[in-house]
Amino acid sequence: MGALGDGPIGGLADPTAGPMLLQLAGEFATPEVKARVWDAADDQAEPDWDPELGEFTLGFGLDEPHPRGQLNARAMAGWVCRPGAWSAIFNEPNLHKFDEPTASGVDFPRVALSEARWDGNALHLAAHPQNGAVRGTTTEVTVTGLPSDGTWSIGGQSVDVIDGSTVVTLVADDKLVELRPINSTGG
Repeated sequence: MGALGDGPIGGLADPTAGPMLLQLAGEFATPEVKARVWDAADDQAEPDWDPELGEFTLGFGLDEPHPRGQLNARAMAGWVCRPGAWSAIFNEPNLHKFDEPTASGVDFPRVALSEARWDGNALHLAAHPQNGAVRGTTTEVTVTGLPSDGTWSIGGQSVDVIDGSTVVTLVADDKLVELRPINSTGG
């Protein structure tokens, strides 16, 4: 098992060491070691799921009424990262990301975007509901920085893009939809 050995993994309830270990497991560990670290976190880091808020958090032994966002953000970076992903943000930055289409005006925390990715031809969007009461409801998102004006399509519906901008309606159902041009008038 490498540096972690075969014994129990300690320190995950420590608000200093725990988030760092969880983040580093995402960046450097094999899938097997990462799974072992996160299994240990189930016992030590005080995981909690609030279905009303739609939030999963870790308490890290702090006995506080609200979990600390910075600690949870570090830990969750380790949960979602594949090896090398965190360092790639700094060593292989996407310098064009600020020139690409951007979704804003998200009704967070009621709705979150679980995906907002531009592939050069289409903007892929998925709206995640905060909880079951929100699932299936609609929300509007403003999209700016689109490369051309004209008629675009999302989820089978036409939308007009003027000056590279439009407002789209999304259903909070985790389903991926694409905003793509139907025709273009330049822009």
